[in-house]
Amino acid sequence: MAAKEIRIGTAGWSYPTGAGSWSGVFYPKGRGDELEFYARYFDIVEINSTFYRPHTPAMASAWVRRTPRDFKFAVKLWQKFTHPRMFEAQSGQSENPTATDADQFRRSLEPLVRAGKLSALLIQLPPSCHNGEASREKLTWTLRQFRDYPLVVEFRHQSWSESTAATDRFLAEYKASWVQIDEPKFESSIQQDFRPHGPHYYLRFHGRNKDQWWAKEANEKRYDYLYTREELEPFAEKVKEAPAQTVSVIFNNHYGGKSLANALQFLALLGQETERPPDSLVSKFSFLK
Repeated sequence: MAAKEIRIGTAGWSYPTGAGSWSGVFYPKGRGDELEFYARYFDIVEINSTFYRPHTPAMASAWVRRTPRDFKFAVKLWQKFTHPRMFEAQSGQSENPTATDADQFRRSLEPLVRAGKLSALLIQLPPSCHNGEASREKLTWTLRQFRDYPLVVEFRHQSWSESTAATDRFLAEYKASWVQIDEPKFESSIQQDFRPHGPHYYLRFHGRNKDQWWAKEANEKRYDYLYTREELEPFAEKVKEAPAQTVSVIFNNHYGGKSLANALQFLALLGQETERPPDSLVSKFSFLK
């Protein structure tokens, strides 16, 4: 049996502007190639820009060239497939996704697939997506369109966890894995056991900034949360014990570089080594010393 592959990284690598920018915190001021710099410390990154529009094959080819051979990318699926209201608000279009849209997105993935660098295609569903017949029908169509890729699905409404076994069976038909998420919890939030559900144990940390989570003016402040060592230790133990052969741990609490600090902290909890963090990051997060 192959050794378990555990990868730790962040959601996105480029946060150049705003109060929560990584410039001068992680990346040296005026740094040219941020992805190349990021890949010195981590072996996976989750691409979230593809949620807003598919990237071009040329962009994906550039990502391949700028990262080490064993580096991996997880790619978030376009919102047209998962968030129709958000897509309509952004584009002014209300039509359902088509096979042509799926073809376009598949073409954008091909350079990553050919290079062996596609870790997962992340299908993130909104909290408003309940476990009902209409939702399952739409999701089934999407899963069929992308069934040739390693799929991970993030549910957020509690109805999907009312029968864990039924949700597991639904995903298993497409060899898809159920994303486990740490986030602020509300009455309608999904409940999870943080164990692998499917071939890929995919764990996402969104932070626990409950007061800001639904605030309209929050924007990136929603992700302004720094996990403590005590909060992360139980998750590190679950990762160590997980029977899944493929494990991805992604930190999305990106505000001000907090995801970077927690990802490096998590690597240490697992006993994995990486290059010494930049002094600017260590000075902000002294526990990295």
